[in-house]
Amino acid sequence: MIRTVESEQHVSAPVLAAYSYCEAVTGQQARNFAYGIRLLPTPKRRAMSALYAFSRRVDDIGDGALAGDVKAARLEDTRALLTRVRAGEVAEDDIDPVAVALAHAAAAFPIPLGGLDELIDGVLMDVRGETYETWDDLKVYCRCVAGAIGRLSLGVFGTEPGARGAERAPEYADTLGLALQLTNILRDVREDAEGGRTYLPSDDLAKFGCSAGFHGPTPPEGSDFVGLVHFEVRRARALFAEGYRLLPMLDRRSGACVAAMAGIYRRLLDRIERDPEAVLRGRVSLPGREKAYVAVRGLSGLDTRHVTRRTVRRRA
Repeated sequence: MIRTVESEQHVSAPVLAAYSYCEAVTGQQARNFAYGIRLLPTPKRRAMSALYAFSRRVDDIGDGALAGDVKAARLEDTRALLTRVRAGEVAEDDIDPVAVALAHAAAAFPIPLGGLDELIDGVLMDVRGETYETWDDLKVYCRCVAGAIGRLSLGVFGTEPGARGAERAPEYADTLGLALQLTNILRDVREDAEGGRTYLPSDDLAKFGCSAGFHGPTPPEGSDFVGLVHFEVRRARALFAEGYRLLPMLDRRSGACVAAMAGIYRRLLDRIERDPEAVLRGRVSLPGREKAYVAVRGLSGLDTRHVTRRTVRRRA
């Protein structure tokens, strides 16, 4: 069982200010993520916002316009900051609010901070312009930039006492992260191509005649782009199905948070499946009312009960 701290001790004014900064960053930069974490009790919501704000800093370095060597140096500076957090060397009155909030969260919850090192490693792959020949190759990247976030989040959520199979919770959290990242890759395929990045495995691109890449609102001539998207959608659905086995292991509000975030991406996947070429015309997204519905569904426990029934049927 992975334990977390449910009751909140006194939080100083500087730490509260640091958390407020992180929550503002989360609300402005990650609306899908914010929909999920607003379902959490305050201590967990704050800790998740600190994780997001640090992760966003890492991502922004990788996505910025600086030269590759400068990006790499800044990422190593960020890793040095993480080392200070891990060593307990960040004071409450430190000038960096993200470091202050992350240090407090790491003291309150058993967060495996090595996952943030993995995130930095994954963004360094982007900086080096790495491409991926097979799905197994891409999984290494996805585990760094998304699976690790799932495991970090589990450190905040914890698992319910006596939850069956809880020793596999980190594995399911990792797999759910992969599902979300593959959905992101499909959604952003045109945007990434314009930025000079290709994430889908080259084996898959070749199989469906898409090796020329995606540089306009229509698929490469002679390609089976729809077939490619449907192939990747099936892969993502299988990852979601496996990762959702985490839900019954979480308390109600943590499960609602995970179900809301994952549910938004599953609905994005549905939209992409219905109209694959939409990802070449622009960013596919959900309206706010649909996100709100997914959040309510998560809070109701419908997804958790569905997974529980499916698991019971399998055992029978």
